[in-house]
Amino acid sequence: MEIEPEDRRVGIWVQWMPWTFVFLWSTGFIGAKFGLPYAQPVTFLLLRFGFVLALMLPIALALRAPWPSTPAQVTHIAVAGVLLHGGYLAGVFTAIHAGMSAGLAALIVGLQPVLTAIVAAPLLRERVTPRQWLGLALGFGGVALVVAQRATFVGLTAFSGAMILIALLSITTGTVYQKRFCGAFDLRAGSVIQFVAAGLALAPFALLFEHEPVRWTGEFICAMAWLALVLSIGAISLLTLLIRRGAATKVASLFYLVPPFTAVIAFLMFDEHLGPLGIAGFALAVIGVALVVRS
Repeated sequence: MEIEPEDRRVGIWVQWMPWTFVFLWSTGFIGAKFGLPYAQPVTFLLLRFGFVLALMLPIALALRAPWPSTPAQVTHIAVAGVLLHGGYLAGVFTAIHAGMSAGLAALIVGLQPVLTAIVAAPLLRERVTPRQWLGLALGFGGVALVVAQRATFVGLTAFSGAMILIALLSITTGTVYQKRFCGAFDLRAGSVIQFVAAGLALAPFALLFEHEPVRWTGEFICAMAWLALVLSIGAISLLTLLIRRGAATKVASLFYLVPPFTAVIAFLMFDEHLGPLGIAGFALAVIGVALVVRS
């Protein structure tokens, strides 16, 4: 049977979807580096969520996107949004803002694929093979090598440690929860629900603990636009599609590739050199992910 050109294009896009997601997600750390000096972390996220909603809500309404038909569906999508957008991003941003090095934060959050595999086995009935466990171990080793040259324990306090652990648990729980309870939902309507829920969950923390004014510099506006359009709309939509299409463990393993890709982007943009240890870690992470996702 001959494959139609349209089917072939769809197949090519499906193959490149994970790599596109990894690249886009990796730019988030660069965007945070540009934007966080001008706004406190939760305030920064609330502005980002507001920007996304200002774009997505009119689009969803104009295109008559189908909304969830039951309160239970809305609740599940909202809970996943609070975990994936609120808990994860707020935890990472607050830990770095409190002084934790980005390298150490990336290393701790890099435990997510292993935790996801542990949780997915009983909850999602996903069988993790010995080859996949080996891939998870190699992937984490690769991440450790990449960030080793940048990781420092300066700024590691009880508060920053608690924030990064909240981020780790949130992204792990959110990935499994969305796979288990959300099923297929329209990305336009689902994005509106998730960002509204995440914003409502974070707003009290910004009102209570963050009082410094935002400095609306050109650099901050560019970082905000990039994070809202490319990360919150582009990368999150791809993550939702990947969770819907694949096993949670396989999707989570892609996060092993984020620190190496971020290091490459930092090298290209800021001339931050990636030494032999980092290059070896990059290769090890790729091998580990390949072992996890290979059919």
